[in-house]
Amino acid sequence: MKITFDFEKPLSDLQTQIEKIRQVEEKTKVDMSATLNELQDKFEEAKKTIYTNLSGWQKVQISRHPDRPYTLQYIELMCDDFIELHGDRNVGDDKAIIGGWGTIGGQTAMIIGHQKGKNTKDRQYRNFGMANPEGYRKALRLMKMAEKFNKPVITLIDTPGAYPGLEAEERGQGEAIARNILEMSVLKVPVICVVIGEGASGGAIGIGIGDKVYMLEHTWYSVISPESCSSILWRTWDYKERAAEALKLTSSEMFKNKLIDGIIKEPLGGAHQDPIAMASVLKKQLVKDLKTLKDRNIDELVSERVDKFCSMGVVIEDEPVATTPIVTDEEV
Repeated sequence: MKITFDFEKPLSDLQTQIEKIRQVEEKTKVDMSATLNELQDKFEEAKKTIYTNLSGWQKVQISRHPDRPYTLQYIELMCDDFIELHGDRNVGDDKAIIGGWGTIGGQTAMIIGHQKGKNTKDRQYRNFGMANPEGYRKALRLMKMAEKFNKPVITLIDTPGAYPGLEAEERGQGEAIARNILEMSVLKVPVICVVIGEGASGGAIGIGIGDKVYMLEHTWYSVISPESCSSILWRTWDYKERAAEALKLTSSEMFKNKLIDGIIKEPLGGAHQDPIAMASVLKKQLVKDLKTLKDRNIDELVSERVDKFCSMGVVIEDEPVATTPIVTDEEV
């Protein structure tokens, strides 16, 4: 097991002890299996304790793990075949968002998602998963194509946010995201959205309006990242842990607040520990929902989708406060 974060240090210490005992056993030819089994049990218990009691910030860290599977890896593991489609037919082909036809569990679907990259060169090529307006317009073009051929849409969300550069704003970043939200709300095919890593702000919700919206266990979904929230409120990143807790951005908090439809459990330690198992669990959920949603009346489905998102964040106003009437000179 690869140890990456500070909160995993107890696991690192136990892992080091296990390796040393194995080396001693190999060198001396003395049977150390009892000691090894005891340490292995301690390791598994510590692992379970740590990963079932993660703070908001710790979950943010896991969602950003460099070995965490991205959209293309999920597509490779879940789909029998995949044909990628390119371009928004206006500006260009944004590499931060990929999409195309895929067959999953015998069902053809349009699969769209953010793509980050596994190494420095690939991350630069993918713009670190931060899409430009043409990326969201490409996504919308593909969704409309799916609607034309009456095929469901699956979106995989994993972005630190839409690209905030000046050129992106000049090409209508806000309009592109807003247009996607509007069109996805009334898209006349089933739509399933899954947050597989980071779900930051409009960059995430630009492909996040669906009949079913899920989050993997160790992901986050919020209007702002903890670091940015901390820098706005405290003028420093030092309070990012506090901001992560206040934002209620974890999958459990989002589900509790009825902002998502469910949580998809990850392998112990995170999706990066066993991408194949994670893809299998995700595929099972997607296939199940595709079968359920395809038999639904599409007008009812769209109506329920709109109602679901319109009911989020409802403000309940207090009773109006009684005020003393103002008497004018004329009334006197």
